[in-house]
Amino acid sequence: MTDDKIERADMHEKSEIASIINIVSDAPGIDLATPPSKLDSLTLRVTAWLASQGLEGHGITPVPENRRTDNRLYQIFFVWFAANVNVLTFGAGSVGPAAFGLGMRDTFATIIVVDTIAVFGPKLGTRSMVQSRFSWGYYGAIIPSILNALSTQGYLIINCIIGGQTLSSVSSHLNPTTGIVITGLISLAVTFCGYQTLHWFEMLAWIPNIVAFIVMLGVGGKTLTNVPTVAPVPATPASILTFASALAVTDLSWSPLSPDYGIFHRDKGSGCVSIVPVHMLGAAFTAAAAYVPAWNAGLLGPNNVGGLVAAVLEPTGGFGKFLLVLMCLTTPSASAPAMYTVCTSFMTIASIFSRIPRFVFAIVSTAVLIPVGIVGATRFYATFVQILSFIGYWAAPFLGIVLTEHFLFRRSCWDRYSPEEAWNVPSHPNLPKGYAAIFTFVTSLGLVVVCMSQEWWTGPVARTGTGDIAIYVSFVYAVMMFSVVRTLEKRWWH
Repeated sequence: MTDDKIERADMHEKSEIASIINIVSDAPGIDLATPPSKLDSLTLRVTAWLASQGLEGHGITPVPENRRTDNRLYQIFFVWFAANVNVLTFGAGSVGPAAFGLGMRDTFATIIVVDTIAVFGPKLGTRSMVQSRFSWGYYGAIIPSILNALSTQGYLIINCIIGGQTLSSVSSHLNPTTGIVITGLISLAVTFCGYQTLHWFEMLAWIPNIVAFIVMLGVGGKTLTNVPTVAPVPATPASILTFASALAVTDLSWSPLSPDYGIFHRDKGSGCVSIVPVHMLGAAFTAAAAYVPAWNAGLLGPNNVGGLVAAVLEPTGGFGKFLLVLMCLTTPSASAPAMYTVCTSFMTIASIFSRIPRFVFAIVSTAVLIPVGIVGATRFYATFVQILSFIGYWAAPFLGIVLTEHFLFRRSCWDRYSPEEAWNVPSHPNLPKGYAAIFTFVTSLGLVVVCMSQEWWTGPVARTGTGDIAIYVSFVYAVMMFSVVRTLEKRWWH
């Protein structure tokens, strides 16, 4: 082939790749100045074909403001409403009585104090961990990206365990493994399809859960009013604070996820969701189970939340079993957003990962969660508390850093970010060096160690009777320390 033909062939290939990139919206790491590798070409073609079928092809590149035009801000509400009105949130509320021995009164009081969550709206059009680069720096953000991927995978596993337990309660011929597999595969399907499908699923998934909870109150409400509200053994301050920490993390854990689900929506939205009612519902039925033999057998026999829900719905017969099936099938209302963020977090870790389509990470995530979920289901409450604690131990200082950067150093001004220009340029002046965030985070871990309380380790502060206060202490420390060291970083290295 002559040089002229080779040059024309290269130009044709570049033109074809450019048109594909336009279809899939972004292709980080692809440089049209050099011939794309065969892997890049194959990846882009597969992603472009999926996009042409109506599936999401967008990766982690920030969405420019002129493409953030979706006016359906109610979709963002339903993502969090559906994710919190399900059997997982019911299970989180049940942790107080089941794992910490709290009575209904003490559990309710803790829930009311802790349960408030607020999230930023889709102001920047960035994925959650891409946004963290503006406080942690390009390379520093690798740390929260890895931790977010791991902890969100853990949260995803909890979701699938509860889905499996709920389905297994329908019939003795089913077991949690079947439900875990089904829940995992539905989550994979929603995540595979992407952003629009996820929003559509969340707009419908809450309906059967609301019906089920109303029926549970109708069937068991009289029983709830007749049981003692105080536990036989008085609650200790340590048990209340430790439960409060676990409960707070069920709210806190959504914060590193929330930006992922508004990147194509208008930047006027912000949301506030309360999950108090479902937490309280789980706490009430679990606390009452100690006085109702049938409920107690459902909860403690296989050690599962689904067994308790099935026992409460038992008087409704076949209709109750139908509701149980629907509750299992809608468990992905919480697990699908978690899996989606696992994918985008991995894509943010390194540029080479950003070139891998999201659906590949979704498949890997599913392959991991199913066997781990099957094993974890045998010790549900221990698994639940430990995963939640791990999330809280890193997410509390992470949020302290991100919020301090936004409110103190960027003065709550979204124009000071310029994500389209800076997000993937380590030396850009809008990205910090990351020294302050890394120093703050690493030193906060020392406080976590001395203040935490787990089966495998109780720190000296927690042993004095405080309970697990690690997330509160580390958050406050992160805000104060980052304020100081970030000021020094801006002065010396900006």
